[in-house]
Amino acid sequence: MQNQREYRYYDLVMAGFVTVLLCSNLIGPAKIAQAFGITFGAGVLFFPFSYIFGDCLTEVYGYKRARRVVWAGFGALIFASVMTQIVLAFPPAPGWPHQAAYETALGSTWRIALASLIAFWAGEFVNSYVLAKIKLWMEGRHLFVRTIGSTIAGQLIDSLLFYTLAFYGNWSTEQLLLVMASNYAIKVLWEALMTPFTYLIVGFLKKREHEDVYDRDTNFTPFSLRT
Repeated sequence: MQNQREYRYYDLVMAGFVTVLLCSNLIGPAKIAQAFGITFGAGVLFFPFSYIFGDCLTEVYGYKRARRVVWAGFGALIFASVMTQIVLAFPPAPGWPHQAAYETALGSTWRIALASLIAFWAGEFVNSYVLAKIKLWMEGRHLFVRTIGSTIAGQLIDSLLFYTLAFYGNWSTEQLLLVMASNYAIKVLWEALMTPFTYLIVGFLKKREHEDVYDRDTNFTPFSLRT
């Protein structure tokens, strides 16, 4: 059983994770961007940062503490989704001209919101599980292998679930697969490019926290908040 001690930066990393998650899900999806001939949701540029935070949490503090952060993010997303729908449902004051803009920017169907929640939950837990297992398998060597490898697995599950649940039947199969593949590739590439940044954060946290958890006896069920 891991010792129950206080950490200086754990709460800050959790706050960073939840902040990036909320912003990328609430701000990014409303805009469809294009660069170098590739069309993608603007949120895809920032959502991978949540995986970087997730990697750092699992690598330094272990799967069980990362699991608590995933649930915190999941709860924050649910609250944000419910709050958004309630705010949009209130009738605007007479003369207030921005209701349509609010609905365009923040409104989403229940199907897309639910797909986002399910995909995030599954993808983050796959990411954390794979990273923890690779760390054990490689005995802590080659951090980049587990950060990129876990992202490949986690983002694959995330992309498959989100685009299938959100758009299957509304988009053509060709369009669905094209957008899914392009967004998945961008997320994985972005994670790979951010590897030096991940190394810096992990190194800083391990040194300052005097912690480097190996999940040898961990129960990897996602349905627990125990540490």
